Amino acid sequence: MSNDRKEQMPKPVNSTGRLAGKTAIITGGAAGMGRSASLAFADEGATVVIFDIQKQAGEDVVSLIREKGGKAEFIETDVSDPAQVDAAFDKTAELVGNYNVLFNHAGTITVKPLHETTVEDYDRLMAINVRSAFLVCRRAVKEMSDNGGGSIVITGSIASELGYPLESIYCMTKGAVLQLARSISAEYRDRGIRCNAVCPGFVKTDHGLREISELDSAGQEWEEGALADAQGRICEPEEVASAVVFLASDEASFITGNALYVDNGWYAKG
Repeated sequence: MSNDRKEQMPKPVNSTGRLAGKTAIITGGAAGMGRSASLAFADEGATVVIFDIQKQAGEDVVSLIREKGGKAEFIETDVSDPAQVDAAFDKTAELVGNYNVLFNHAGTITVKPLHETTVEDYDRLMAINVRSAFLVCRRAVKEMSDNGGGSIVITGSIASELGYPLESIYCMTKGAVLQLARSISAEYRDRGIRCNAVCPGFVKTDHGLREISELDSAGQEWEEGALADAQGRICEPEEVASAVVFLASDEASFITGNALYVDNGWYAKG
């Protein structure tokens, strides 16, 4: 999608940026909101390691970051596969050493009536959205605990706590990862780990525009005014990335276990 893939060059690396001195792993960091976050993290001085299944897109983001003097690595990874997740973390240790930020972003969506949803649909979405978060966070909390703590941000959704027609299994998965974030915050606070969720509404990415199109094809009217009523306008991926940078940074040092809604008031309206 051209708007999501517009020329989005990182700024020159900021040695005194909000994430200077930090090393961040970003799952799903090759495209969409994840791409915006990868560039924003680098802009703020972080070393960035991207885990993603999209090899060319991931390598392109790394090249952009390096062109501006930043440090970045790409590791091709299916984060729903336990062996690939462990291999990616092992490779990260070889390439950059310890890390102290994780943005667990990888995910996808299924738009379908519940009565037409297959077990295969369910298994696929649970693997990509939930099992991946379990595998990645399980490894990260152990290593962060051993290395002095850090910050974890998990991508939830407006659907983490609100239910929507045609998105039953998606809502299930996003509710699950929000609860994972809250549980990590409670269990690992005293080990120096903060964990929060960022919960966007509709975002101008391939993922978000496909969701709107599929919902409209099923008889809803998001493009005809429902989106404007719910959140005023569509959210830019950079706006979500800014929220993630804040949660990952020391500016959010006393914030953990929270869901930060990036939705222009949609959740507040219910």
